[in-house]
Amino acid sequence: MNTSLWPEFIKAIHKEVVPALGCTEPVSLALASAIARRELGAFPERIVAKVSPNLMKNGMGVTVPGTGTVGLPIAAAVGALGGDPDAGLEVLKSLTAGVVADGKAMLAAQQVSVGIADVANILYAEARLEADGHWVRVCIADAHTRVVRIEKDGELLFEAEPGRGDDAAAYSLAGATARDVYDFATTAPLADIAFILDAARLNDALSREGIKGEHGLHLGATLQRQVHKGLLSDDLLTRVLVRSTAASDARMGGATLPAMSNSGSGNQGIAATMPVVVVAEHLKADDETLARALMLSHLMAVYVHAKLPKLSALCAVSTASMAAAAGMAWLLRGDYDAVSMAICSMIGDIAGIICDGASNSCAMKVSTSGTAAYKAVLMALDDSRVTGFEGIVAHEVDASIDNLCALACGSMMQTDRQIIEIMVQKNSC
Repeated sequence: MNTSLWPEFIKAIHKEVVPALGCTEPVSLALASAIARRELGAFPERIVAKVSPNLMKNGMGVTVPGTGTVGLPIAAAVGALGGDPDAGLEVLKSLTAGVVADGKAMLAAQQVSVGIADVANILYAEARLEADGHWVRVCIADAHTRVVRIEKDGELLFEAEPGRGDDAAAYSLAGATARDVYDFATTAPLADIAFILDAARLNDALSREGIKGEHGLHLGATLQRQVHKGLLSDDLLTRVLVRSTAASDARMGGATLPAMSNSGSGNQGIAATMPVVVVAEHLKADDETLARALMLSHLMAVYVHAKLPKLSALCAVSTASMAAAAGMAWLLRGDYDAVSMAICSMIGDIAGIICDGASNSCAMKVSTSGTAAYKAVLMALDDSRVTGFEGIVAHEVDASIDNLCALACGSMMQTDRQIIEIMVQKNSC
């Protein structure tokens, strides 16, 4: 067993699995606005924001929590007027009705504009606030909370060192394997991993909110109603889907509750959490068992996502659900072979689901990926899997993961550009 990577695993989880209120792309812009407002020290008369094409894709169709309004302009406005610049991905946690009303008034007066920035960064958000002849510009790049530049009236106040992130939170998974992830999750001291139980608490609260049927596509509530009508059975798969999709409904529909995110995405965090929670409840697992299953799921999701672009054409809910399959397989059979078989079967099943922006329809992808995960686990329990002789799946799980991620880093880059072009054209009509 290779324990040399365990400190890196702990740093990775603490950095990548954090609470986030609302979709993280508009929240990133809201954070830039909040920081700019602090530096400006005055009520902004105008907000000029620019974002990367991928951040535009993920921000144009999602409801900003507490506002009832979709899109990046309202995120920039309420971030500037009432955001907490020190709260990271929970920047909007303290919004008031007055702040939301003032933000909507700025939009109505056309005091807020959001355009596409000419930058190479896949993830980029910039907010420029103007008031009384002064201005402040704040730029975030490469990670949702990584401030890289602050300017005021042409004076450079802060600039991150090129190519460097937050040194205190930096980690490296170089040389890690899926087996290393499995060994850590299943044998590390409980005291080192027990914090992951917060993921169950936060995302279950979102699920309970979503089941009310008041948010997003209310897919979770719809599925639950079909159980009562006899069109769906009240079995373990249905409970996995209902509770996972309800959490996504609430998050994407603007509920004012945080999600425990994974790799910068609340939906990835939900997909990596809720199926594992439901299966653990079914088995009446104790807290330690649940913590290990959740750690396996969340760390596997981080491990896979580290091989992907920060934002891409590949729906990362699908890769987070592969990690959930690992957690469920371990709960139900308790060995590494089942974990690796389940992941390989999922790659053979749902590789290539596209990300066409954050929106209410993400709950549909959570549902589809959750179904695939459960099916792959059932196959693994029967010692069956998609083999290395089929498609992009390899004999070994790490090679299968690498093949999937090669698609996202290669040919799907053109797919991403085509998706963005379609979405921009559609929304300009």
